Order: sequence, then structure tokens, then C-alpha cells
Amino acid sequence: MTGPSLLQRASHVIKDQTDPHTITMNIGRLIRVVPRSRNIEAILIFFVLGLYAFELAQVQLSTIAKLTPEFFMLWAPIAVLSVVFHVVLRFKASEADSLLLPIALALNTLGIAEIYRLDIAKTIAGDTDLFGFKQVIWASVALAIGFLVVWLVPTHLFLRRYVYISMIIGVALLLSPMLPFVGLKINGAQLWISVAGLTFQPGELAKIALTVFFAGYLVTHRDSLAAVGRKVLGIKLPQARDLGPILMIWLASLAILVLQRDLGTSLLYFGLFLVMIYVATGRAIYVVVGLAVFGSGAFLAGRILDYVGGRFDAWLNPFSDLHYKADVNSSYQLVQGLFGMAHGGIWGTGLGGGFPQMVPVAESDFIISSLGEELGLVGLFAILGLYLLLVSRGLRIAFNHTDDFSKLLAIGLSFVIALQTFIVVGGVTRVVPLTGLTTPFLAAGGSSLLANWIIVALLLRISDSLKAESPKVKALA
Repeated sequence: MTGPSLLQRASHVIKDQTDPHTITMNIGRLIRVVPRSRNIEAILIFFVLGLYAFELAQVQLSTIAKLTPEFFMLWAPIAVLSVVFHVVLRFKASEADSLLLPIALALNTLGIAEIYRLDIAKTIAGDTDLFGFKQVIWASVALAIGFLVVWLVPTHLFLRRYVYISMIIGVALLLSPMLPFVGLKINGAQLWISVAGLTFQPGELAKIALTVFFAGYLVTHRDSLAAVGRKVLGIKLPQARDLGPILMIWLASLAILVLQRDLGTSLLYFGLFLVMIYVATGRAIYVVVGLAVFGSGAFLAGRILDYVGGRFDAWLNPFSDLHYKADVNSSYQLVQGLFGMAHGGIWGTGLGGGFPQMVPVAESDFIISSLGEELGLVGLFAILGLYLLLVSRGLRIAFNHTDDFSKLLAIGLSFVIALQTFIVVGGVTRVVPLTGLTTPFLAAGGSSLLANWIIVALLLRISDSLKAESPKVKALA
């Protein structure tokens, strides 16, 4: 007997390819290769880039009444790298969250447009200390590092192997500005290091390292932290060896407050510690004790440390001549920011139509005030809505994960952005004292942009790992 002829085999192949069941399977494979979420992401990215072009055009037309080649120099690098980021996600993290990248990109580009608007006002006034093109360069570097993290890191779970190394790196980064020769003090706070003329704020990267440490350590020790130990006044306390590493981080945050004169960073790490230990153990006593310790520490710091006391006095009585005209811990910046937002009203003056340059350091510490003046209360609500959506997507990723390390890591990374935004916006609007932290994605500063884009990349990687979860968990998404 002889086998089927070539013509018979070809007919069989053609029949298989035209079979309705086979066609349906092939279409299903194609849909899985290009998920619908990635197409939604592409549409949102193009919308954000169009909005960014509109913002830059409005800034130029409102201030110098013409479009210049600077428009393309500011727009093109961000546009190209954001599209590359999207393509990387299609190939390396096709199941990743589809909203994280467009939201972060919208905030980042809005910040660049406002910083460039302030640069134009400075140039007209003869000031040469400009930040717009520097911010584009830093944003380009941060975007590139973000998609490299997605491309080169196949899974975030490898970070669990380096829990204590992350702790050491985090503490070293926090304390590095205190080193001789490289430590740099700016505006009274020693938070920067300077190497070869480049300044960097290592505390921004430290928040990622310490979040990894908290997630890994609490997953391993949460049972002993929640249930094991002696009872004191009816409260079960954990063993000292389990609290040791956490107390080390707490002492490091106190060192930041006392030695580096940075209230904001100290509050950020203390809040991160409280939230993650509460989520890991479910014991509210940690939050109660932590808030009591923080309140007592803040009171003592306000009485003992002139830096902290001056910040509280300027916050409580900003309109008094004593604080408004003070040389140290003046409330002048805060009051000018409040006046600027009041000038913007409900709808704002429009990009390029206000006077945000009258607020000191408007491109970094008070960029929320600048945007509040030119976009109004409606614009500020839209910005806060973007932050709320960004954080909620991160918490959604944590809720849908069954892996405890992934859950805690996503919660920690999301909460860092949430708490930092609250501290900055609260300081500018006089809800809390000013701290000197930067607004995520919006404010001028390379270290902050770099750290926040790495956070977005890690959240994208964590969300992509949900494809390996059970269908029941994925259905909750």
C-alpha cells in the first residue's frame, strides 16, 4: 500500500483550514495574541499625546503668540518613548493593566507643559534657571527605564529573594545624603547627593526598596507579628526578634527627621510602615499605637526642633506678619500659592494666562498651586481624579492577586503614590504643614520621575502576572 498522494494531503490541509471550528480557533489565538486591553491602551495613549500637543500649543500661543520649534523638541521624545513602552507591553506584558500607562503619561505631560510655561515667564524676566527641557530629558530616561523593567524582568517574584538586601539598600539610600563630600544641603534640608555635578535625591528610590522589604518581611513574619508574643495590659505584643528589622526602619525615619530636617520623607515612610503592617496582620492596634507614637513625636519635635516648630507655626498662622515676613520658615510661599489658586477660581485662567511665576519654586514644591491657578478648581479635581484612578488600579491589582507577596507589594507601591500626593496637595492647600515632598509625575525633578515610573512598571508587571491566576480570580477583574 502506498500513502496518500501529495494532492490528497494538500486537499486535507485546505479542508482543515476552511473548517469553521479551525477558523474559530485561529481567531481565538489571534485575539489572545493582541488583547483588547492593549488596543484600549493604544487609543488612550494617542489621546494623551494629542492633549499634550494641545497643552504645549496653548502655552506658546498664550505667552509668546506663536508656535516655535521648541514645541516638537518637547513633544517628540515623550511621544516616541510612550509608543515604544506600549509596544513593549504588547510583547512582554500583554495582560497588564491598560490604564496605568495612560494615566501616568497624562500627569507627566501636564507637568512638563506647566514647567515649560513657567520657563517662558522666567525667560521674559531674565532668569536663566530653566527646567522644561531638563524635565523632558528626565521623563525620557524614566520612560526608558520603565519599559526596560517590563522587558528585562520576567516576574516581580524574584524580588522576594532579596528582602534583607532591599532593607540594607533602602536604609543606605536614606542615609547617603549625610555622607561627607557627596551629601548636599538645599533650602535647609540635606536630602541630595552630588556626583560629578549631577544632583540626585536617593530617598525617592529608597521608598521602592523599603516597600519590597516590607512586603517580603511581613509575608514571612505576619503570623508571629499577629499572634505570637507576651500579653501586656491585655495586648499581645510580638517577639523582639520579629520587630527588630521594622524598628530599624522606624529609627531610620526618625534620623531623617532629626538629622536631615525632612519632615515629609519621615512621614512618608512611617505611614508606609503602618499601612503595610496593618494589611499584613489585620491588627488595628499597630495603627493605634503608631498614630499615638507619631503624634507624640510630632509634638516633641515641634517643641525641640526649630525646623519642625517653624513649619507648624507658619501653617497655623500663615497670614500674620511675623511668619509672612520671616527669614526662616516663612509662610510667604504658602500664602502666595493660596492667592494664586484663589485667582484661578472655578475654571482657571487657562494655560499661560495666570501668574504662577510669582510663587517661589512654583515648578516643583508648588506646581499644584500653578496648575490650580491656570486650570482652576475643575482642573485640580480632574488631576486628583487621575491620581485616585491610578491608586485604585494599583489596589485593584492587589485585591485580585492570590499571591500574598504580590498583594502586599502592589498595596505598598500604590500607597506610596497616594500618601505622597496627599502630603503635597494637603501642604499646598493648608490641610497639613508643608513638607517639601514632590508631587508624583507633575513636579520638576529627575529622581522623583525615575522612582515613580519604576513603580508604574512594577505594577504593570504584577498585573500581568494575573494571567496565571485562576479563572475565578480573573473574573473579579
